[in-house]
Amino acid sequence: MSKILIIGACGQIGTELVLELRKLKGAENVIAGDVRDECPAILADGPYVKMDILDRAFVREYIIENHVDEVYLLAALLSATAEKNPDFAWRLNMEGLFTILDLAKEKYVKKIFWPSSIAVFGPTTPRYNTPQYTVMEPSTVYGISKQAGERWCEYYFNKFGVDVRSIRYPGLISYTSLPGGGTTDYAVDIFYQAKLKKDYTCFLRDDSALPMMYMADAIRATIELMEAPAEKVRVRSSYNLSGCSFTPAQLTAAIRVHRPDFNVSYVPDFRQQIADSWPASIDDSSARNDWGWKEHFGTAEMVEIMLENVDPSKLN
Repeated sequence: MSKILIIGACGQIGTELVLELRKLKGAENVIAGDVRDECPAILADGPYVKMDILDRAFVREYIIENHVDEVYLLAALLSATAEKNPDFAWRLNMEGLFTILDLAKEKYVKKIFWPSSIAVFGPTTPRYNTPQYTVMEPSTVYGISKQAGERWCEYYFNKFGVDVRSIRYPGLISYTSLPGGGTTDYAVDIFYQAKLKKDYTCFLRDDSALPMMYMADAIRATIELMEAPAEKVRVRSSYNLSGCSFTPAQLTAAIRVHRPDFNVSYVPDFRQQIADSWPASIDDSSARNDWGWKEHFGTAEMVEIMLENVDPSKLN
């Protein structure tokens, strides 16, 4: 069985990806890597390595010595957090990618997953049903780094035959781990406050439509793309992916079906400008046609699951 390494394993996507891949591939074959000194309890059933993606020498040595075949490179500084520290965000988001791409170029790694984001789009991009190929003028350092990363991934595929695969994730919603500093974080935070029976202050306007996806769909899409035959992966920059789109007001209304007394106020902050530059809905027909993508969860189903499962004690 091939060895798989997930770098950034303790993050919102990484935690659930490790758990799912361990079910499919065996816990001993899926290595969780993150900058934390100790492995979180939820990932303790398999191997863990403390790994800083910016420590190029250590990352190279570990991957080569442990015969890692596949790398999922999830380590990154997300949109809102990256705006507060742009120099570090660019370094973290780009240097780590080159380390892994070079290992694949040298034939040490056979397959790479690297996530992109709807942040690659910008205010000049068509907002509704945003196509796979379109104008991209990202307005955040996160989006700029992801757009640059897409170009490098495609370049390494075309120039060196590196098997790198990518998805432009929309906003992701999960109860397993806390969000990590993204502009769509409100769509997770809101469930914790609803469960606590507290009012919620949203940092976006009530009419700010954004593409969203329940985490289980995102994890399934990631694995399905990685399992797809290489000849079916026709996009080597990054695939558009869509689950559902909604505004904060629409999400609030869906929560009120179950929590009628839940109240939300709207106080937009700097994240509103970021949200305004992103698509409201996504055309993901390339993913559907190339490797058979289809979402399983809509807004109503996601709301039910989140309200049942979010654990407010995680906020302490």
